[in-house]
Amino acid sequence: MDVKFDRFASAAFLAVGVLFMIGSRKLASSSYGSSVGPDIFPFVLGLVLSLLSIRLFYEAFRGKGQESRKEKLQYKPFIIILLSTLIYILTLETIGYVITTFLFLFVCFQTMERNKWGKSLIISAGFSGIIYYLFVNVLKGTLPGWPIWFS
Repeated sequence: MDVKFDRFASAAFLAVGVLFMIGSRKLASSSYGSSVGPDIFPFVLGLVLSLLSIRLFYEAFRGKGQESRKEKLQYKPFIIILLSTLIYILTLETIGYVITTFLFLFVCFQTMERNKWGKSLIISAGFSGIIYYLFVNVLKGTLPGWPIWFS
């Protein structure tokens, strides 16, 4: 744990969290007269980020006497996940949410924990299917479901 870096990161995350909360207040409120509008989700995310950054600062300040260890950075998994995220963003509309999310999660799980194919398949398929069903059928939202060529 690098105390100096943690203090800097906590201050940066606190600033981002506060900016999220301020920015969310500028979004239009719900037109149905409900107190829950599109501004609630970003506000809550900003609040959670702010609280977690305060916690990180407290732990970094409290753990001042602890010895910092340098850990070897793992560039290969980072690059794999970064590239798979970019591919996910670029192919979401054409291939659809279900397939791209399944493939993205599967690649990420295999990057983090190799040789756990069954677990990765079940979690990836379950997550992409359940989230698609809940968002489209229960919440009546829209997601690009299946590839254009399936239609």
